[in-house]
Amino acid sequence: MNYNTFIDMVAQRADVDPETAVDLSQSTLEVLADRLTSGEAIDLAAQLPQPLQALMQNPPDRAERFGVSEFVDRVAGRANVDPALARNGVRAVMTTVREAVTGGEFDEVMSQLPRDFRDMVEPSLMPGGRARKR
Repeated sequence: MNYNTFIDMVAQRADVDPETAVDLSQSTLEVLADRLTSGEAIDLAAQLPQPLQALMQNPPDRAERFGVSEFVDRVAGRANVDPALARNGVRAVMTTVREAVTGGEFDEVMSQLPRDFRDMVEPSLMPGGRARKR
């Protein structure tokens, strides 16, 4: 997936303009890099579109431990948006990340996050429109 497609998908999913989609994407990925181990952040970055890779190339040495509420609050602060928009943005970005990277890589990312992060990703659909269980 290329960068423009990624941003367009986030904008559409979050129902925001492209500039806000860029802010939400950057903020979400920066906070995600803080939450993942450095090796996993680098592995994920390698599969993202080029301009987004740099956001995750220098993660902290240790993953920070925080839940979804803190994640959303950090994204809201970085993107300078209200928490409700940040929550929608995180959902849009995480769903787009799932589509942009391999299934195995996305599973690796999700394995480092608390279970409530699964609710931050739109369900993928099987043929026929039914939600697939993860």
